[in-house]
Amino acid sequence: MMDSPFEAAFSASVTPHADGPVDGKPLGLRLLACLLIPPAIVIAAIAPANRAHGRPTRPAEGFAPALPQAPAPRAPDGAIFNVSAGYTGLVEGRRAHAVGDPLTIILTENLNSTKTAASKTQKNGAFNVVPPSAGPLSFLDPNALKASGGSSFNGQGNATQTSTLGGEVSVTIAEVRPNGTALVKGEKRLLLSQGQEWVQVSGIVRLGDIDADNRVRSTQVADARVTYTGNGSIGRASREGWLSKFFSVITPF
Repeated sequence: MMDSPFEAAFSASVTPHADGPVDGKPLGLRLLACLLIPPAIVIAAIAPANRAHGRPTRPAEGFAPALPQAPAPRAPDGAIFNVSAGYTGLVEGRRAHAVGDPLTIILTENLNSTKTAASKTQKNGAFNVVPPSAGPLSFLDPNALKASGGSSFNGQGNATQTSTLGGEVSVTIAEVRPNGTALVKGEKRLLLSQGQEWVQVSGIVRLGDIDADNRVRSTQVADARVTYTGNGSIGRASREGWLSKFFSVITPF
């Protein structure tokens, strides 16, 4: 019995010819491609979801404490007073003002957002033809020549989000700028029994907003960037698995 075209093509693709590999590709490479393509598709599908919704598994770099600048060598002049030895003005007191000085950021973030959307459309139409009561078209039924149609749509959406973050994080001044502002950055790491947690803070503060206790509120920090996350068994248990992410990406519903 003659094989079907599909069976013939399949036999030709898996059976090596006597003069060499099929289409210039050995059978082993074909099998290897069949094994590697599905995982590649899964990784490509879940990679954007991980970047958008995933959390970092380790603290970001660049939040190490800034070191104070080495004082310039002083030319010997026989005087006792030396500004580079740590001089502090009478008005400034002991407030942070130089690179490497520590200060405390008081986290008082409280954000509330609400969004509501509603949309409604409706459309109706009718078509009616009345045939003549006499003549060759008198046999037509008036009720059979009536047509009507309508469409309607009603959609509503409501979203509410509340975010609250409190605490204190000590940072150091990384850069002092000529306009009286300073770039600050720092982090706090906590190693717990079930994983590691860390808080990273960076932003720009006015030196005049720093109080006598070297404290400033996070609401007074410009371009503030606060990261609070962690890793460990509890964090892994609260995240969605890779297979669920794959199906949530490819599903059309």
